[in-house]
Amino acid sequence: MTGMVYTVSQINRMLKGKLDGDPAFQDVFVRGEISNFTHHMKTGHFYFTIKDQSASIKAIMFQWNTRRLRFLPQNGMNVILFGNIQLFERDGICQVNCLDMQPDGVGALAIAFEQLKAKLAAQGIFDPAHKRPLPPLPKKIGVVTSKNGAALQDIRQILSRRYPVAELILFPVLVQGENAPESICAGIAAAQNAGLDVLIVGRGGGSLEDLWAFNDERVALAIYNSRVPVISAVGHEVDVTIADLAADLRAPTPSAAAELAVPDRETILASLADVRERLAQAAGRILDANQSRCEALAVRLEKNSPENRCRMLADRLDSLKIRLSQQESLLIERPAARLRQNAAKLEALSPLKVLLRGYAAVFDGKQAVSSVSKLEKGDRVSIRFADGSAEAEILAVSPERNEP
Repeated sequence: MTGMVYTVSQINRMLKGKLDGDPAFQDVFVRGEISNFTHHMKTGHFYFTIKDQSASIKAIMFQWNTRRLRFLPQNGMNVILFGNIQLFERDGICQVNCLDMQPDGVGALAIAFEQLKAKLAAQGIFDPAHKRPLPPLPKKIGVVTSKNGAALQDIRQILSRRYPVAELILFPVLVQGENAPESICAGIAAAQNAGLDVLIVGRGGGSLEDLWAFNDERVALAIYNSRVPVISAVGHEVDVTIADLAADLRAPTPSAAAELAVPDRETILASLADVRERLAQAAGRILDANQSRCEALAVRLEKNSPENRCRMLADRLDSLKIRLSQQESLLIERPAARLRQNAAKLEALSPLKVLLRGYAAVFDGKQAVSSVSKLEKGDRVSIRFADGSAEAEILAVSPERNEP
């Protein structure tokens, strides 16, 4: 065997040098399907294989590049990689050092949106049971938005027209760019201690990239954890963000958010007029009822007044006098009549009447002698006449004999 003999390390080093030095393998785009994807949580690196129907090649994406991605790669996802073809010298393995990655077909932002939406939905961030009602008559309204944006002016205009009594407090933040999510979260945090009744978080319209800060997980969690009810108002009606889903209420535009946050002044005035009318009617009914009650009490008072009671008692006394007089007549005249009648009967039956007719009554002492059989010869008797009496001695007793 003749010729140059190389070690494995030398061969791998030579191949690495060729690949690193050849512009054809630098800044290349590689299309394929992701498989064997691994996210190393400690380092933040991505390890995966990119393949097509007939071949595959390993790939690595370091943490300082992965953090710029707006979506999380998954197995089976078709992507286009941008990077350099390198040789892993130790193992002699050719791999793609991925500097950037884009979905092949569907945009990265759309994929990132759906991934975050599914993740937060699984955590209950969009649960309707967590959403709170807005206060009907807010006094202090907070707005988390750009201090120079059209959204703030629209909100101010609506509030001044519909509900000028509300106090508007601005929490100025960045609404687009890399630092916007952190700024929005800080604005929401500051609003928690301002004594607000409701908080509007949003901005005016723009591209999907312009609105992307409101699709950030940190913003969604800040809205979810807010102690103040939140209205999300991002972009136009067709724009739906993660912030919209996490908020207590979603408004299609900032102007609509202001209208949803407060009642209309004219509606309030109409309601007040209605309440005033109902109060007047209720007061009238109460007055009428009290007047009727007072009249009834006056009648009762008049009826039960001392004068009226004295008059009633006097009338009753007169009536009793009449009845007593009537009863007196009955109680006296009737017995008197019966007495006269009985006296007449007694007089008719009186022994004196008999004596006046020529008869006499014989007494043996105090006892009347009713039969000759009670007398004997020599008895002394008293003979009572109508006009006096006489003493007599019985000379003989002659009883009458009844004929057989």
